Amino acid sequence: MPPGITTLAADTPTLSAANTGFMLICSALVMLMTPALAFFYGGMVRVKSTLNMLMMSFISLGIVTVLWVLYGFSLAFGTDAGSVIGWSQDFLGLSGIGVTELWDGYTIPVYVFAVFQLMFAVLTPALISGALADRVKFTSWALFITLWVTVVYFPVAHWVWGAGGWLFELGVIDFAGGTAVHINAGAAALGVILVIGKRVGFKKDPMRPHSLPLVMLGAGLLWFGWFGFNAGSWLGNDDGVGAVMFVNTQVATAAAMLAWLAYEKIRHGAFTTLGAASGAVAGLVAITPAGGAVSPLGAIAVGAIAGVLCAMAVGLKYKFGYDDSLDVVGVHLVGGIIGSLLVGLFATGGVQSDAKGLFYGGGLDQLGKQAVGVFAVLAYSLVVSALLAFLVDKILGMRVDEDAEISGIDQVEHAETAYDFSGAGGGAASRTAAPAPGPAAPTNKKVDA
Repeated sequence: MPPGITTLAADTPTLSAANTGFMLICSALVMLMTPALAFFYGGMVRVKSTLNMLMMSFISLGIVTVLWVLYGFSLAFGTDAGSVIGWSQDFLGLSGIGVTELWDGYTIPVYVFAVFQLMFAVLTPALISGALADRVKFTSWALFITLWVTVVYFPVAHWVWGAGGWLFELGVIDFAGGTAVHINAGAAALGVILVIGKRVGFKKDPMRPHSLPLVMLGAGLLWFGWFGFNAGSWLGNDDGVGAVMFVNTQVATAAAMLAWLAYEKIRHGAFTTLGAASGAVAGLVAITPAGGAVSPLGAIAVGAIAGVLCAMAVGLKYKFGYDDSLDVVGVHLVGGIIGSLLVGLFATGGVQSDAKGLFYGGGLDQLGKQAVGVFAVLAYSLVVSALLAFLVDKILGMRVDEDAEISGIDQVEHAETAYDFSGAGGGAASRTAAPAPGPAAPTNKKVDA
């Protein structure tokens, strides 16, 4: 029986209906985050790319779910092999797991842990898609997801969270995914866009969001789902740590939104809805690794720092010339780095572990560990993701052709458009109304529908 499973016996934890129900709800909340991300990204692109942006997130729900059941859970959380990957025969196809078997040391079934972690695996490649808006073939994106989760996400998840994973054993703190999810996805996004290049008209044509209400809806749903993402990562409700994480999630997100808006007002003279949404997401990203280690006051600091620095970082693409369409690098990579490193400053030693940051008397030890985790994941994901994009480009071609990009990727890749304006202003009656006075039309002329 592989590590991670214990049976229902007198000397082992017993199944908790409360914790099991709580974790199933958290899993559903994390699943909601992928459609929420689709709305968030979908509103930020131009009309002609809306459906493609939605589909780039939704397809992850299909591909990653199947791969996770087949072998992903085994690679991420199976028996450790050399501190870099897991593997357990009983986890393949989830076929060797009994319904009464519990996750190692916890009071929830293995199936519940597996489905909770599945939702993380689904969301992470979907995050990458925002950097690639307007220009990637859908079949190429599907192939890239398949390869990426297999050789990047599953191994990195094992490094960070798997028993025996080298970053786990080093003592890197990542409560819910600052390294494994956000730095991983942000670095991957940077690697891919360096391979595929800029959109047609980058820095020349206006590329404003077509629906800010859709962006705000997506951001609100992300904020809601993130409580499951963060609080659920303690895998139970018995000792209050999950409750602290829940509070810190709210606090940091609020602080980041306010800080982003303040920076935006000073720098650009206005409080924008896009800034509010982006600031909130930056706070959510930054508190994800840190929220189980800091106090609520520390969470305010984490959120405020992330709000300002991420707002500054989104402009770097214009300075350095990389086309990060929807600021995945500026928000997720930078926000993940900030949150992970600030653990080394603000960890109190009194919540999820006894590790203390520099400001609480812990010296530089934890900060050093956090830096190792940050830059190891960043370097691995950046390099391997770029290589995978190069490989897919050679096999299928990553980009649609220039004419398709200009005319609209929705019509070319999906044979649909997000909005149908053909009937705007009236229904069938208005289209068949009597013609204006004038010469009678020939009786054999066909009337357009």
